[in-house]
Amino acid sequence: MAAHAVADDILNHTTPLPVTILTGFLGAGKTTLINYLLEHNQGERIAIIENEFGAVNVDGALLKSTEDVEIVELSNGCVCCSIRGELTQALHELLAKMDSGAFKADRLLLETTGLADPAPIVQAFFVDEIIRERIMLDAVITLVDAIHVTKQLDEHRVAASQIGFADRIILTKADCVDEAQKELVLSRINAINSKAEIFEACKGELPKEIWIGIGAFDLSDTLNVNQGFYQAKDAKNIQFKSFSAQKPTQSWSDDITSYVFEAGELDIKKIGAFMENLVEVYGNDMLRYKGVLAVDSDERRLIVQGVHKVVGFDFGSPFVGERKSLLVVIGRYLPYEELKTQFLQTIAS
Repeated sequence: MAAHAVADDILNHTTPLPVTILTGFLGAGKTTLINYLLEHNQGERIAIIENEFGAVNVDGALLKSTEDVEIVELSNGCVCCSIRGELTQALHELLAKMDSGAFKADRLLLETTGLADPAPIVQAFFVDEIIRERIMLDAVITLVDAIHVTKQLDEHRVAASQIGFADRIILTKADCVDEAQKELVLSRINAINSKAEIFEACKGELPKEIWIGIGAFDLSDTLNVNQGFYQAKDAKNIQFKSFSAQKPTQSWSDDITSYVFEAGELDIKKIGAFMENLVEVYGNDMLRYKGVLAVDSDERRLIVQGVHKVVGFDFGSPFVGERKSLLVVIGRYLPYEELKTQFLQTIAS
């Protein structure tokens, strides 16, 4: 079959395959979480994609092996795929193998290496036409090791990037540190990324509904700044706990942080110009950003969500009660006071 015919056939598929990106520094517990998922997964065929085999102790039969992709079928109907080399090419090959019937999957789980920056991985799902049509990015989940994260943030820039890109953060090994250390870790995580919900998990025992299929890249009309975290004693006992009222003295200086912009009703033309300039000038330094905005020309919430210079806009549900605008930007070395002044100048008169 000619190459253009294959591409046309791939683009004819109508139901995108959801993918969850699982990241986190070396030793954060990705293997433990995946193994718990595999042991308790029911009714859904998940294709786990790894850069190399060995991270997950798979027990199954080899289905296919080529230079770029190796596929092992697990006993519960899921598959584990090892990819080498360029991600986009490997994803194309995986899609082709699925289309040929080599294996089936209801969703993908992409586990990154511990030293991987999520930025190029996330962007791969937006820039390639076939991947954009066939695969739907669900969420970026970052595991954080409570014992070692402060040292990792001090010594490795990528550790902050992994936290900054996260839609949800799973704090591991928190039972191995005292309360003062845990509060320090939580404060530092929240300073980097104040919009990602934090779940404290023990030994990977977290229901998949907490971190898979959460639709974080949908243009939803909810946006909150964290006031606490969720503590999972086990898979069935999850409780919300507020952050400590007495925050630890900040003794760090991470280059990635959360910038929060708040206002009332905005002029739609002015906020449009502000966002256009913000993305154009600072997009390369903005890891993730989301806004739920009240604009003067419509009763509905205006939803803004983006990764670097890839941005989407849509209208959500109408406001109920007070019309507030909230924009959260996770970025690197942004001129916050200057941008805050410009943002407030978009308030409708």
